[in-house]
Amino acid sequence: MAEGSAGFHDETTPLARAAEHSVLARTGGLHRGREVPRPSETRVFVVANQKGGVGKTTSTVNVAAALAQLGQRVLVIDLDPQGNASTALSIDHHRGVPSTYEMLVEGEPLADVMTPSEDLPGLWVVPATIDLAGAEIELVSVVARESRLQRALAAHPWIGTAAEAGEDRFDYVIVDCPPSLGLLTLNALVAGREMFIPIQAEYYALEGLGQLLETVEMVRKHLNPELVVSTILLTMYDARTRLAANVASEVREHFGTEVLRTAVPRSVRVSEAPSYGQTVMTYDPASAGALSYLEAAREIATKGAPR
Repeated sequence: MAEGSAGFHDETTPLARAAEHSVLARTGGLHRGREVPRPSETRVFVVANQKGGVGKTTSTVNVAAALAQLGQRVLVIDLDPQGNASTALSIDHHRGVPSTYEMLVEGEPLADVMTPSEDLPGLWVVPATIDLAGAEIELVSVVARESRLQRALAAHPWIGTAAEAGEDRFDYVIVDCPPSLGLLTLNALVAGREMFIPIQAEYYALEGLGQLLETVEMVRKHLNPELVVSTILLTMYDARTRLAANVASEVREHFGTEVLRTAVPRSVRVSEAPSYGQTVMTYDPASAGALSYLEAAREIATKGAPR
């Protein structure tokens, strides 16, 4: 099991938790309020790391699915032209489908481009199509090009505080960024409040992270003073190796409580799931990867938003 599997804080065995999660996945989630309280306002997460292959999109879709299974209302916004998050969540994203391109470049309202998930009640997705590949160039000449996503989110009636948006509000908006620091990622950083950074538990884990944190600091200084790095998740963790333990120790030493106690193990089931148009949460809910993502989601929810 992954490091930090004690994140559940209960007395059940791993086998009992696996059985419970299998039932949870089949029945469409826990009754809201039974396990995880809703945040008092929508939490907007930006999932970014310009280093490829660290589990960025995988973490986005599985944490989003786990939060939905825990009774939260979740919106995933796919900002990566490859559309991998859309694929994993089984959302159509061929050219012509209303998508993040229409929202960012053409100014379509968020409500007109989001689609509910058929497999996961409580989850909605704004897909990415190949058209998004040209958005970086097209946005250059647009007025306030870095705040298009921020304005789209602000205009949606389901995003805001409990008083503003009511019971129908989204509890979480999770934005999956492309593996680069261009205008698409900048839009996410301006729109978001919390940075979620997946880090692979391997030697080059911190490579490039400095550049990302410098960008975050620049955005904080000039465009979005509320942006904070609130969540760091160790992925592809192999508890058998000293290297993984050393990387985990170094990351925790650098970032302290921002690092989730739960780490996601290297898992074939996690890698297989997208090829079936699923997250691991529904593909194999009793697997170590699914249980780890469920624990990570629970930890995010119970830890709450930074003050």
